[in-house]
Amino acid sequence: MARSGLYKSDVQKARDALIAQGTNPSVDAVRVALGNTGSKTTIHKYLKELEAQDGGAGGKRSSISEALQDLVERLAARLQEEAEEGITALRAEADANAAAHVASLQAAQIENSQLRARVSDLETALERQGTALLASQADHQSESTMRLVAEQQVEDLKLRLAENEAHRQSLEEKHLHARQALEHYRQSVKEQREADIRRHEQQVQQVQAELRLAQQTIAVKQDEATRLNQEGAKLVAELSHAKQDLYEQLARSRKLEERIDTLQALHSRAADTERQLAAKIAEAELLDEQVAAANDQITSLKTQARQLELSLAQADAKLQAQEQIGEQLRAYLDKLAATSALPEVGQ
Repeated sequence: MARSGLYKSDVQKARDALIAQGTNPSVDAVRVALGNTGSKTTIHKYLKELEAQDGGAGGKRSSISEALQDLVERLAARLQEEAEEGITALRAEADANAAAHVASLQAAQIENSQLRARVSDLETALERQGTALLASQADHQSESTMRLVAEQQVEDLKLRLAENEAHRQSLEEKHLHARQALEHYRQSVKEQREADIRRHEQQVQQVQAELRLAQQTIAVKQDEATRLNQEGAKLVAELSHAKQDLYEQLARSRKLEERIDTLQALHSRAADTERQLAAKIAEAELLDEQVAAANDQITSLKTQARQLELSLAQADAKLQAQEQIGEQLRAYLDKLAATSALPEVGQ
């Protein structure tokens, strides 16, 4: 590239110094004398103008080799300019690619930060779900314990109900036996009373017949009448006792019926307890279904977490690849810069 402020007089001084030293004032030699500054094209132009000003005085010293050297120098200057233009274009393209890679790297870093935040949120949600699961399991354990206690209570109630049922059946059997005995007693008392009435009637008829037949036996018959009256009183007393026993049997029957009503009430309470237990069991089954749904949700969250971890690993790999590409690009740019600097150092 041309040095800012390179004048024709500077080129002339450098050329004259080289000529005084016995050195051919070529473009490269003049540029080295100027401190490797200035464009070769500009230096070549100034040298041509100086030769024209000298009126061809230096043409006598020029030879065919010098002309070829001058041509080579001009070709070299042109190649240098084209190389500099190519390097400038490559540098611009490399800068654009580097900017694009930097933007892509920043986007990947932002995406990586978002993924890490999402993973953190999922881990927090997973911890909350784990806490809820532990609470649900504790509730489930408590419900299971309550269910076992309720089942044991139901078993105890069933056992008591069976015992009460057996006792009720025993009482029914006793009540039936008592009724049968009372009926038998009533029948026997009735039969006895009818027999006594018939016997009494027969005796009265016999007494009347005997009174009609013989009055001399009145005293004897009066004694017999007295005896019959005593027997009648005895029968009346026995009948009174029988009535009293009947009343007592009826009272016991009423007590048995009251106990049967109590047993029926206990049976109704046991049925209500069984219904409550069935409701508790249904609630426990619903809780089991909720726990299973929570387990499925936790499994889904774990799957999402694994997918996000995989995405994060892929993003990290992509980021590392982009960083490697950036490093390779920087190395390539450094190499290009070094390559572009080599000809200048050689000159």
